[in-house]
Amino acid sequence: MTTTATRPSGAPPRRPVRSDRPRRPWTLSKGAVNGTLVLATVYTLWPLGWLLTASAKNTADLLGGNALNADNFRLGQNLHDLATTGDGIYFRWYLNSLLYAGIGSVLCALVCVAAGYAFHVYRFPGKEKVFGLVLLGVLVPTTALALPMYLLASELGIVNTFWAVFIPSLVNPFGVYLARVFCAGYVPNEVLEAARMDGAGELRTFWSIGLRMVMPGFVTVLLFQFTAIWNNFFLPLVMLSDNRLFPVSLGLFSWNAQTKAFPEYYPLVITGSLLAVVPLVLAFVLLQRHWKAGLTAGSVK
Repeated sequence: MTTTATRPSGAPPRRPVRSDRPRRPWTLSKGAVNGTLVLATVYTLWPLGWLLTASAKNTADLLGGNALNADNFRLGQNLHDLATTGDGIYFRWYLNSLLYAGIGSVLCALVCVAAGYAFHVYRFPGKEKVFGLVLLGVLVPTTALALPMYLLASELGIVNTFWAVFIPSLVNPFGVYLARVFCAGYVPNEVLEAARMDGAGELRTFWSIGLRMVMPGFVTVLLFQFTAIWNNFFLPLVMLSDNRLFPVSLGLFSWNAQTKAFPEYYPLVITGSLLAVVPLVLAFVLLQRHWKAGLTAGSVK
């Protein structure tokens, strides 16, 4: 006859026995993920590291394949040559890019947030159809619009001017879509109704309440547009012929096209490319708090 041990009525329940053996599948998968992330990080940072070292080399080192060598450090001389070549034309290109991207991204983000706020708050005939046209604009590549915009700018007489590049940068259909998503997540209708009951007009409600509440979305659109305008190349190439109006991307391209005839432009192009990265890095670092919050809200919606 067999007997089974019974647990006393007042005793605590037994805990399941855990195995001390490691879970190898989980360890392997975690290692694979970490390895993939490390490879992706190295792949991303390797060109930047090459740019940091190559910007301190002369023409002979660059053409001889010694860009990663730590010897013959001459970054100061390259910066001096960059500032003096063409009567300092590079820093004029740099200033042009700051004007195009800085002012253009702020105004574009304001326009996009205002449009997204209007799509979220107001009801008007054909609202969803108009928004569908905005989404259709997201699908059209910007390069396909360069020639039509050139013809329109020619009709207006603004070709080869600052406005030919600046005005198109104020429109971003994807920014309007993103702003509507942010407004739906950040701007409750109850708060807007309370502001109207207190006597605030529509513009005051948007400026004092709606824009403040959707500030993470504003910063996110601003960063996207700043990056797009700073890296913009094809539109200035089509619109501009005066090199004093070039952005830094088009200016460096014009120098790079001359490197076969004038190899001394190689260090200038690489050093100029290193300086061209600085505003983008600063923008993302200084605004990363708002940017991270904005991306989280967008992913939830």
